[in-house]
Amino acid sequence: MDLLHEYIGWIGAFFFAICAIPQVVKTYETKQTGDLSFMFLLLWFLGEIFTLFYIIIDDINIGITHFPLYTNYAFNIVLVIYLLYAKIYYRNQSID
Repeated sequence: MDLLHEYIGWIGAFFFAICAIPQVVKTYETKQTGDLSFMFLLLWFLGEIFTLFYIIIDDINIGITHFPLYTNYAFNIVLVIYLLYAKIYYRNQSID
């Protein structure tokens, strides 16, 4: 059961980690962020950071590691940082 449990964790983390990729690719290609809410991106970023810290601290206290969760949150943090950057950087640019 432990191995199955680990596989399920990795599969779930994989899908959560990649769910933002289509938006990142679209934003990178079009350089348009008008439909992205800055507040949504900021709250998403803060949620990822605080939840990752919670998981790490909890894991340290109970002596286990949740590598699928670490991977998921770290990858999502990278993606949302790019989206926040794009939202700020491209907001005053027009596409010709």
